[in-house]
Amino acid sequence: MTNTDDAIRISMWSGPRNISTAMMRSFGSRPGCHAVDEPFYAHYLAKTGLHHPMYQEVIASQPADWRTVANNLNAPLVPGSMLYIKHMTHHMTPDVDLSSFQDHRNCFLIRDPKRVIASYAAKWDRITTEDIGIKRQLEIFRTLEKLTGQTPVVIEAEDILKHPESMLKNLCAALGIPWEKEMLSWQKGRHPEDGVWAAHWYASVEETTGFAPYEEREVELKPGLMDLLAEQMPFYDELRARKI
Repeated sequence: MTNTDDAIRISMWSGPRNISTAMMRSFGSRPGCHAVDEPFYAHYLAKTGLHHPMYQEVIASQPADWRTVANNLNAPLVPGSMLYIKHMTHHMTPDVDLSSFQDHRNCFLIRDPKRVIASYAAKWDRITTEDIGIKRQLEIFRTLEKLTGQTPVVIEAEDILKHPESMLKNLCAALGIPWEKEMLSWQKGRHPEDGVWAAHWYASVEETTGFAPYEEREVELKPGLMDLLAEQMPFYDELRARKI
């Protein structure tokens, strides 16, 4: 699938319980940038049969065929405009053709899996490697690197939270786009690009107007989650070694 317009498409690949929605807010604040929220969510739910919160609403809100979604994302855009796509890596089931994104500027947003698991455990009783998405994140990274012949950008959530302006400037440089100061702030509340699932998941981010001052917090996992954490570390370490 080849794009013929000169618009910029940025695919941000993240796992859950990261700062992915705040990053969508940040890029959505850029002049001329349109953000898209988890466009493959309905496909994922339809394919797996998982009944996430607001399952019916999600299925009704988006195309469930990944080909339709990919074609929509690669449809011609206004010349010179920017499309920012917030992806959850676990939504990309094996049948999705990742060559659909080879003309995108791909970036991987990573986070310490210990923090991801702790955050996930506050909402869910059952957590698997597939839910966390870090393994799938690495698989997608390797596939896109092979398809494009270029190493995708990797950035860590904690780095952005500690130094928002400097790290966002570094990210823009790595993506080959100009820095825009508007990325540091946004309007409070629900945003037009938010998925219908925002009512369940986005309460915290809806209270924000920018990246909050960073606070170091100790994270402790229940003993039953330590094996799950150990499974994630090799995937995380490989991606972390490539971060900007």
